[in-house]
Amino acid sequence: MLSGLRDLFAHPPEGGEAPYAGVICDVWGVLHDGVAPYPGTPDALIRLRQHAGPVILLSNAPRPSESIIPQLTRFGYHSGPEGHFDRIITSGDATRAAIASGAYGNVLLHIGPERDMPLLEGLEIERASIHDSQFALCTGLFDDERETPVDYNDLLRELLARKLPMLCANPDNVVMRGGKMIYCAGAVARAYAAMGGAVTFFGKPYPGVYRLCLDALGEMLGRAARPERVLAIGDALSTDIAGGQAVNMPTLLVSGGIHQEELALGETGVNLPALKEACVKADVAPPSAVIPRCIW
Repeated sequence: MLSGLRDLFAHPPEGGEAPYAGVICDVWGVLHDGVAPYPGTPDALIRLRQHAGPVILLSNAPRPSESIIPQLTRFGYHSGPEGHFDRIITSGDATRAAIASGAYGNVLLHIGPERDMPLLEGLEIERASIHDSQFALCTGLFDDERETPVDYNDLLRELLARKLPMLCANPDNVVMRGGKMIYCAGAVARAYAAMGGAVTFFGKPYPGVYRLCLDALGEMLGRAARPERVLAIGDALSTDIAGGQAVNMPTLLVSGGIHQEELALGETGVNLPALKEACVKADVAPPSAVIPRCIW
């Protein structure tokens, strides 16, 4: 287990190329907990850019990338030459592009809070009842502070009876908000899939969003970004780590995020048997490295 990001660069190769040519970094659970930034992380990102090249923030936020910038700004994160990151890409960006294509129709049932509606701004889309919709769009739970996926069983049965396909704009099952576990759209969408419903997921760990990131890195580098030299950082094994591994990227798990209790963190660091068990449960290989928090 690494004590900080600097450990990744403790032994640079002699006469060879730098170990990394770019970074794809998760947002919620790595940079902040939804309420406040993690201490030391803003400085760590600046140093990471200096040592590992461009940093792309990849979020499973079910909104366009520009809509999450104000929150990052409030937490002290900025882009630009002297800032903390170079670009943001979200699952919302990928979802919006799919809806704009018209492939799913133009009448939808929205499942999720109104705060996610920037996802549809400017699109020729009509929101309707379950009986008049061509597909369902799930961006989250209506009240994620109180509800769980079980509260949606009746609604999901109605969707299934109408054979409505569902688009999931956030594949995460859960996220930590100020120390509290909150269910996300992925948990509702997987409940629908378990019933036999047709679900299309956008975002991590699915390869399409990583292709967007690699293309963006290539533009910044002026050459193709090789996945094996792009570090994927995140706190979720089933999305951040699985997604990075699927496209052949080295992965760094931030163990103090949603897996903190599961990994039985103590003063000596991560519990290796617990990590192996968690990886088996998430159906992923162990990450390339583990760090308690994204600090330098």
